[in-house]
Amino acid sequence: MLGKTGFDGEQYLKEQSQAILKRMEKFGNKLYLEFGGKLLFDYHASRVLPGFDPNVKMQLLRQLKEQADIILCIYAGDIERKKVRADFGITYDADALKLIDDLREWGIDILAVVITRFEGQLSADLFKNRLERRGVRVYTHRFTKGYPTDVDVIVSDEGYGANTFIETEQPLVVITGPGPGSGKLATCLSQLYHHHTRGMKAGYAKLETFPIWNLPLKHPVNVAYEAATADLGDFNQIDPFHLSAYHNNTVNYNRDVEVFPVVRRILQKITGAESPYQSPTDMGVNRAGFAITDDAAVQEAAKQEVIRRYFRYACEYAMGLADRKTVERSKLLMQELDIGPEDRATVEPAKQAATEAQHNSNKGHAGVVCGAAIQLPDGAIVTGTNSALMHSASGLVLNATKKLAGIPSKTHLLSPNVIQSIAKLKNDVMNAKSASLDLGETLIALSISATTDPPARLATEKLKALRGCEVHMTHIPTPGDEAGLRRLGVNLTSEPNFASKDLFVS
Repeated sequence: MLGKTGFDGEQYLKEQSQAILKRMEKFGNKLYLEFGGKLLFDYHASRVLPGFDPNVKMQLLRQLKEQADIILCIYAGDIERKKVRADFGITYDADALKLIDDLREWGIDILAVVITRFEGQLSADLFKNRLERRGVRVYTHRFTKGYPTDVDVIVSDEGYGANTFIETEQPLVVITGPGPGSGKLATCLSQLYHHHTRGMKAGYAKLETFPIWNLPLKHPVNVAYEAATADLGDFNQIDPFHLSAYHNNTVNYNRDVEVFPVVRRILQKITGAESPYQSPTDMGVNRAGFAITDDAAVQEAAKQEVIRRYFRYACEYAMGLADRKTVERSKLLMQELDIGPEDRATVEPAKQAATEAQHNSNKGHAGVVCGAAIQLPDGAIVTGTNSALMHSASGLVLNATKKLAGIPSKTHLLSPNVIQSIAKLKNDVMNAKSASLDLGETLIALSISATTDPPARLATEKLKALRGCEVHMTHIPTPGDEAGLRRLGVNLTSEPNFASKDLFVS
């Protein structure tokens, strides 16, 4: 299944835009659309649905931009505790800034930023000041009084009415935010309340890629969503409201199902009429399931994602960032699909490379031996280990580019003078504990060597071919290695082992 696509991105884009426009018409051409998941760089979707463009939502927005306003929500608590977006290694507030910049690069400006559940947190206030001084409109919404049980208070001047109304112009208002729990739903409903108190018609809908409602409950794609949210405790279930209303099985996730009765009552209270929706599935406009073209390819891709998530949680547990319950949950999900860590093609080769290097007394390397393996686009496996000169990620990437460029394995890609110069700088000037080059440093050294050395130039040209390749390491990578691998665009996993006893690794 390596390199096989199973999803038609063009079909999805066409069907999804039509579904949104149709829903807009239903509400008199004023729709608040909650965009779940990631607006940009949705790598989870692209991994489990091979052929899915990670920026397809942005393409969708670009198609609709003449009819759309965009509001970005961020939870004040996420700013305060510096919550990190794992795939970029940056905090949610930094991700919000990056998202604004990325939107502008696509020719799209946001209308405003809403800091939700704001309680005067200093860091959130500083974030607000920073945006406003760069010309971005910022609103603060406090926790909704009465939520979730007292609908009469929620839908009143004390509840949603206490929030400042955000003036919008376009018929479609996209509400997005970095990660779950950003307050997108509350912002949508608050806006609806203000619209109806002003005698203006408006509606609400939700675009959430996962779980895919028209796939089976235990389809690997839907299980992969559970794995991605194992730390939140989310789980998929048959939508009981949809089943009762339409006698048809559809899949939704627990939080949407749990909150639906409240949302339905709120919508009824706001509009003074029956809710337009009979189920949480009704609220959605997702068409992803209709663009799957090869179910076998998609299933295999999703299974691999479940394994990747297990390794990620295991490492986060070792670093104190996740609890044991999350790791056990990810194990159970693998068992549901009858798969295990050994089903990841790069796991055993990485371990074997480390074992062989450990037994090779001629290595001249003291300390822990780390192994790494990468699966290239043609399915070939290449390995690398650490040495006194460079980290295992560095050796791996150099070996992989040699393989791709047809360069003999014994050829040196880095000039000895360059390596010695960097080592001297690290030891004599920066007082580093080790002169060994991490991947970031190695890539810089490679680019310097490429100016005079033809093999290094060939190897540099092959770096782009590593994007999307699978990598596994026997030890948790250092920050320099992790950042380098992330920029190369590989899908990285590692064993939950530390390469040294040092508590601080720069």
